[in-house]
Amino acid sequence: MFKTRLISGIILVLIAIGTITAGGAVLALTLLLVSLTGVFELYRVLKLEKTLPAFCGYLAVVLYYLYDVIRILADTRLAGMERDSYTLFLMTVFLIALMAVYVFTYPRYHADQIMGSFFAFFYVAVLLSCILRVRMLEHGRYLVWLVFFGSWGCDTCAYCVGMLIGKHKMSPRLSPKKSVEGAVGGVVGAALLGAVYGAVLASKIQTGIHPALLFAVICAAAGLISMVGDLAASAIKRNYKIKDYGTLIPGHGGILDRFDSVIFIAPVIYYLSVLLIG
Repeated sequence: MFKTRLISGIILVLIAIGTITAGGAVLALTLLLVSLTGVFELYRVLKLEKTLPAFCGYLAVVLYYLYDVIRILADTRLAGMERDSYTLFLMTVFLIALMAVYVFTYPRYHADQIMGSFFAFFYVAVLLSCILRVRMLEHGRYLVWLVFFGSWGCDTCAYCVGMLIGKHKMSPRLSPKKSVEGAVGGVVGAALLGAVYGAVLASKIQTGIHPALLFAVICAAAGLISMVGDLAASAIKRNYKIKDYGTLIPGHGGILDRFDSVIFIAPVIYYLSVLLIG
């Protein structure tokens, strides 16, 4: 199992490095595929994966990323709208479409399923797209890696510290193996990774605050939020009595099992980068 998990992890990292380094349409299309898979996994948990509400959700994901692909390849805005305006427009149309399906097929679908259909789109596709938003910032080619330092770096440090000195359970009923010591170690580890990364890039990024300190703060905040993302994904699995969201990534589970914290961290990194760096 460890060997399988290690090989899968290495392949995943190589794919991430390749697509994020390429950026642009390559990254947008990769995130589209990842988002579609993640939305499908969540719809399967809700027993919706082959239903009309799910079809509306898949279409919404494609249309959501279509804006970025067109903007990048054609260097123009879709329908003359800014990204935020287009997102609000699409979410409004998607919600209306879901409610139309709900009322005109009543009582085929429960209200929880309709709300879950909308939630899956926002939770996976919209939040995950912030990786692309970070990449498209002025210093995006450097800043985007903070998403993974704050997520996978925090996870790794938390696991190591928890295994070595973890004694106090952080959430015994939800995730018995996670400890307070591991959580602290994860945040500190993420901050240290950010600091080292910032020190290396000090000559490339000019800000009012030294990049080492700035990146340490951003990664520490991201590390804290990553735990919410991790535990939230675990809570959903416990509610629906499943072990993993899927089997796409051997040894890791599905897309949502591997990207649960990344989904929450991406928007945090984006907005902190805009606020603190510009």
